[in-house]
Amino acid sequence: MAGRAYEGSCHCGAISYVYRTAVPVSQWQVRACQCSFCRTHAALTTSDAAGSVEFRFDRPDDLHLYRFALKTADFVLCRNCGTYLAARITTPKGSYAVVNLRALSRLPPELPAAQGVTYDAESPEDRVARRESHWTPVLGVAAGPA
Repeated sequence: MAGRAYEGSCHCGAISYVYRTAVPVSQWQVRACQCSFCRTHAALTTSDAAGSVEFRFDRPDDLHLYRFALKTADFVLCRNCGTYLAARITTPKGSYAVVNLRALSRLPPELPAAQGVTYDAESPEDRVARRESHWTPVLGVAAGPA
């Protein structure tokens, strides 16, 4: 996958990701989900169905996967420092993730304003289908040790 690599990690360095996309930052779709989990974490997320994301677990025991609400995705958190890094889903079609831009080592200055989004009207099946078609494919192990 051609494009630029953007690195993110939790505060303590136990978990990190590399998000690769050919989409210029000024054209990223930045979302501010309005669910209570994302609002509490002040999450700003993005994804690129033509990009890739790869996770690294320097301290696998610090990985915490949390299933919120409909339990259709795993929220990737650091057990040690509490950082929310991404949400991921694994289906028969593959593994996909949306990354939390707040975990980037540096927020790009040309980052567009976030658009508030809600997914409350989606059925679990619709939610999975949207994620399979819009979220970023995960390379390697989907979310590290289970």
